[in-house]
Amino acid sequence: MAPIAALALLALGAAVLALPAPTPAPSPPAAPAARRPVLLEDLTWTELRDAIAAGSTTAIVPIGGTEQSGPALTLGKHNARARLLAERIARELGNAIVAPVVAYVPEGTIDPPTSHMRFAGTISVPPAVFEATLESIARSLRAHGFRDIVFLGDHGGYQAELGRVAARLDREWAPEATRAFAPPEYYRASSEGYARLLRARGVGDAQIGTHAGLADTSLQLALDPDSVRGAVLRSGAHLDESVGIYGGDPRGASAELGQVGVEEIVGQSVSAIRRDLLAAQRGSAPRAGAHRTKPRDAPRVSD
Repeated sequence: MAPIAALALLALGAAVLALPAPTPAPSPPAAPAARRPVLLEDLTWTELRDAIAAGSTTAIVPIGGTEQSGPALTLGKHNARARLLAERIARELGNAIVAPVVAYVPEGTIDPPTSHMRFAGTISVPPAVFEATLESIARSLRAHGFRDIVFLGDHGGYQAELGRVAARLDREWAPEATRAFAPPEYYRASSEGYARLLRARGVGDAQIGTHAGLADTSLQLALDPDSVRGAVLRSGAHLDESVGIYGGDPRGASAELGQVGVEEIVGQSVSAIRRDLLAAQRGSAPRAGAHRTKPRDAPRVSD
């Protein structure tokens, strides 16, 4: 190699060595930790056993219903809502597991059809069957180590049955450390409390409604928008009692208004459950199930 070429190569190598070291590429952000599963159906039996042993001894039993809710809401409205709200409540509590949704509830007589049974798709069971089902669910959960059984009912028509079941089980289990609750605050927040908040935002009772109206539809838009048929709301179709909408107008519904209700329901329910659990632990109040009876009469937002 010619002396000049050799010198050129040496100079090039020295220049390369003098260059600053390349800045290493930033590491990708760490993946967020997986949320703790709280739905019983999503756990294996050994995972559930270990969760109970680690302190997750509160079982939430969400109760929905399979009923008509007008032409813009699916028949599983209550089931989707009960599950999603129960999951949020369980996460707030931190020590709760959510049982599968009870989808079969009293919805009127079958023959002749009354109440929601007058519309296709509604499924009804007798109140006695419903109460026996709830009792069996609670006894099963207790057998596996749960010590606080919480019934949360999304439908107004069976609140009295929930109170009776909780009171009956609570009396039976009084000698031991197991409790049964049916806090009325859950349904009260979805009806009276939510309606009050909507009125404060300028929404009138003629829109709010009691079943499949603005309040009911807004909750669904916030929680499960796929269960709302927006095209029906925009169609200009006649939406009234003849098609299963009671006392309201769903056309002004929005997810934003629905979120107001979601926060009210979750907040009130978590506070009530924590209060009752603490009272039971201290022994400073009557057994929790004993006073869980039918909520006071008031116009209902959703049933």
